[in-house]
Parts: sequence; C-alpha cells; structure tokens
Amino acid sequence: MDVIKKGSRKERAVILLQALLSEAGLLETIDGVFGPGTDRAVKAFQAQNGLVVDGIVGQKTWTTLFALFPGLLQRLKAKYLQEEDMVHAARDLGVELAAIKAVNEVESAGPGFIVEEPVILFEGHVFWKELARKGIDPALHRHGNEHILYPKWTTSHYSGGRGEYRRLEAAKKIDEEAALRSASWGIFQVMGFNAEELGYRDVFDFVDSMFRHEREHLKAFCAYIRTHDLVHALQVKDWRAFAKGYNGPLYEKNRYHTRLARAYERYT
Repeated sequence: MDVIKKGSRKERAVILLQALLSEAGLLETIDGVFGPGTDRAVKAFQAQNGLVVDGIVGQKTWTTLFALFPGLLQRLKAKYLQEEDMVHAARDLGVELAAIKAVNEVESAGPGFIVEEPVILFEGHVFWKELARKGIDPALHRHGNEHILYPKWTTSHYSGGRGEYRRLEAAKKIDEEAALRSASWGIFQVMGFNAEELGYRDVFDFVDSMFRHEREHLKAFCAYIRTHDLVHALQVKDWRAFAKGYNGPLYEKNRYHTRLARAYERYT
C-alpha cells in the first residue's frame, strides 16, 4: 500500500484509510482528503494500538488496520469482478474470452468501486440536456451551479473520485432523476440515460444495480454493446469499428483501437 500522510493526494488510498478509520469509530467523513480530521484519527488509532504516533500511514499502520477490520476488506472483495463473470459474458455474446478481457483492460475505468460506492463521472453538459428534456430551463439554474451545469462538453469541472459524488449531490438538489441520468457509472462508465434501452425499469433501477457488484457493471456493458450493434465488431476483432462505436469520434486521438488490439494479443 501507498505511504500516505496529511496532505497526500492519493485519493483511493486515503478513502480506504478513512473507511477503515470509520470502522474503528474514529472518523465520520469519507471524502478522500487527508486533512486535519483524518490526521487526528490516524494518530488516535496509532496511540490506541501501540504504534509510533506520527500520522504517517505506512506498512505497520496499514497492517494493523487490515488485521483489525477484515470485515471491510471482505465486503470490498465480495464486489470484485471474477474470472467466471468474464467467461459467462464471452459465452453470452459469442466472443472470445481474450476479446472481453481486452475491453475490460482498455475501456474500463479501473476498479469499479470507491470503497462501497460505484465509480462515477458527472457530465454537466448532459445534465443541461436532461433538464431541458424534462421541460426545466437549465439557464435558470446556472448561477451558482456552473461546475455541474453547462451547455457544452468540457473536462474543466471534473473532480474525480469522491468529488464526482459531491457534484452529483449538488445536481440532485435541482432534479434527482436528471442528475442520475447525467453520470456515467461503474467499470465501463455506462451513462445513466441509457438505462431504459438497456432493459432497466428506469435510472433508479440502473443505479441500484451499479451499487451491487462489478458483475452488474459488466452486464450493463454487454447490454450496451448489444443495443448499439457492436457485438459483431468484437466477434471479428474489428477494433477500429468497436472503438469508434464505443468511444465516439475521439477514439483515434486516444488510440483506443490500437490499445485494444495490443491487449487482445496479450490475452491470446
């Protein structure tokens, strides 16, 4: 594990630390920020467990946390994607297992959960469209919400990690359904507005499934490539066609097709 201390910017490690400290009853807020509150909680934990009280979370502090709170680690592990999930998806789609693994490597957002919440990315330009679709004038809500509501796509307001949930919560105060439809969810970052066409009752049903298991993220991905006619491209390993259909016009700039081809070769 990473060595972290007050001011560290390794958000995933900080979030795991905070979750463990929460299990210990020493911390309430899990926000991915190693600030004064987390520093005090770390020092309190170190003092309680006979460790050097320095606020530095290294091997000894991590090992003690893991030993004392295995239940949290088991809950996290219970949501991980497994080999049999990949095998089942490949069989269901009629594609090679190596192809599914290549897509998982290249197109996924890494781990599907931040502790016990699915990874998300909130898109303010989609929120603008979703509000308008419901007959709500987005311009009337723009003031004070410029970080979550804008007419054109931009990356300038992305926060990443837990910060995306703060953006989502701000958007939900305007309209919850539109907000949930405006975020991408899970390992494969499937947009909420796809919910109904992928077979979910509504976006709430879709989001509930995203919280359950990375397996549900894979199911959503499989449903997406089916409804967008991308299965054949995956079957014949037409990586350019698949990347263009899945990633859009910027696929070539980001070299998704060549990365998929290389990943496939590694798995065959």
